[in-house]
Formats: sequence, C-alpha cells, structure tokens
Amino acid sequence: MLILTKFRCIAVAALFAIAGCSSTPGAFLPPVDEAEIDQLAAELRALDPRVDPDEAQRAAEIAIRYPRELVVAYNVTDPPIVHNMKVNMGLRERGLCYQWADDLQERMEMENFRTLQLHRAIAGSESGWQLDHSTLIVSARGAEMEEGYIMDPWRSGGRTYWGPIVEDDDFNWVNRRDVFAARIAEMEARGEPIPTGN
Repeated sequence: MLILTKFRCIAVAALFAIAGCSSTPGAFLPPVDEAEIDQLAAELRALDPRVDPDEAQRAAEIAIRYPRELVVAYNVTDPPIVHNMKVNMGLRERGLCYQWADDLQERMEMENFRTLQLHRAIAGSESGWQLDHSTLIVSARGAEMEEGYIMDPWRSGGRTYWGPIVEDDDFNWVNRRDVFAARIAEMEARGEPIPTGN
C-alpha cells in the first residue's frame, strides 16, 4: 500500500510538472476554421447524392464547434493522454475518448438526421498492449460504417480529427457492437457475470 501511495504522489508531481499548474481550457486550440467546416460539409455531401446539404452542413458545424464546448465543460488544459491521467486519478470528471464520442453522438442525435447515420467504433480492442479508443463515425443513411467519416475530437484535445475511416492510418476501427459482442462471448466462456446497464 505504501508503494502505491508513493507511486501516486510521484505520478501527481510528474503530471503537474508536465502539464503546468493551470491554464485556460482550450487555450491551446487554434480558432475555428470556417473553411474546414465547409470542406467537411462538402465531403459529407459527397458520401451519397441523397445526403441533404443542410444536414451535411449542420453535422460539420457540430463536429467542429461542439467539441470546443466540451473542452470547457471537461476543463481540458493538457494533451489527451495527460487529461486521461487526470480523469483516471480523479482530478477531472470527464474527458476520456468514449465520453467525447458519447457527448458528440448525443449532440448529433438532437438533429434527427434523415440522410446521415451515426455509428460508433472502437480501435485497439484486439491488441494486448494498446488501450481502446472510441470514436463517432458519420455515414450516409444506410451505408456501412466503413464508408463513413471519423469524427474524433479526443485525438487532439478538442480539435476534431475527421476524414474517411479507410484513410485513418493511426487506428484500425471496428464496429463497437462487434467489440462488445466479442467481449461478452469471452466473459461467458470464462463463466464471468455479464455487466448490465449502459
């Protein structure tokens, strides 16, 4: 127990040495680029001729602007990995990748898109060493997740990484439903209880 306490003290000291004592949430982010929003909207429209241009524009606006609101809500003052450490140590309430994805998805769902569809994906679940990373994917209605665009605000701490899922060289994305099904099957095979709830 003493070793764990010492480790936590060292980790907290290192965290503050790396991150600095205080900063304004989002101060590290560049201003919103209107051209980037327009480019994302154009690429979402190009997913399918049936994509409503207004829906594509709204989705692009939300994908770029809303995460900046989350930066303030999560009190993000550090790079993503450092912020994750703060959340895991109880120094911040939210800001893990799945929370960014949950909150962005919830905001997008408020739009009731008819021609766009939301998917959830997880990367790293098949790796024994890499931690899971969760994100939101936007596709044309009825299209497969693999035909969509990543909307990943966690990766750059509030500045949304976006692009075709097939062009993301950093992560191998798998449908979240498939990841959860595989995990449940593994737990059942080991005779472990299956968690309920969200």
